[in-house]
Amino acid sequence: MLKLTARQEQILNLIRDAINNTGFPPTRAEIATELGFRSVNAAEEHLQALARKGAIEIAPGTSRGIRLRDMDGGQSGAGAPRFGTQMALPHPALMQLCLPLVGRVAAGSPILAQEHIEASYNVDPALFSAKPDYLLKVRGLSMRDVGILDGDLLAVKKVDTARNGQIIVARLGDDVTVKRYKKTGGVIELHPENPDFQIIRVEAGRDDFALEGLAVGLLRSWA
Repeated sequence: MLKLTARQEQILNLIRDAINNTGFPPTRAEIATELGFRSVNAAEEHLQALARKGAIEIAPGTSRGIRLRDMDGGQSGAGAPRFGTQMALPHPALMQLCLPLVGRVAAGSPILAQEHIEASYNVDPALFSAKPDYLLKVRGLSMRDVGILDGDLLAVKKVDTARNGQIIVARLGDDVTVKRYKKTGGVIELHPENPDFQIIRVEAGRDDFALEGLAVGLLRSWA
């Protein structure tokens, strides 16, 4: 890989921090805003330069289609993968993940109960920041401003804890919802990314609340 400029290193670190903190790479608009660019075109030019140098891979047709090439998340040390390292990989067909697609979830039943599975999809694991366990069909526009839209397929990794700022899937009463997680003291707040929706506050110990998983990627049909 060619040597990166200071600005390219800055953008690379921004991408890495976004993935570590939220499970998603940033959009071009978010990069432009964070770094004070006048337009998203400047962010796109830097991303294309990073791709040419082998630091990232860009998937066409999606606003968050950015994948880091350093599979160790930026750590260094003996034996750690390097940018641009050529590795022998299995045949692509052997690398596919088969993920169940969860549609509407009945109240009180496990999210992966058989009656909730609408289909299964074979997908490339390289699309995600961590290995997902299932896909969830998004309902509504409460997360519109981070690019999660009605009908999208959210890739979800099953977890029972989350960090503030991460996008999570939660069960609350009869509903399964996608929101940004924040916990302060004994209160959990589920934040939408659309001003038309209200923050949901959950008191500690509420028995109809459960953390179902962490968002680690997004799939969208352009048909």
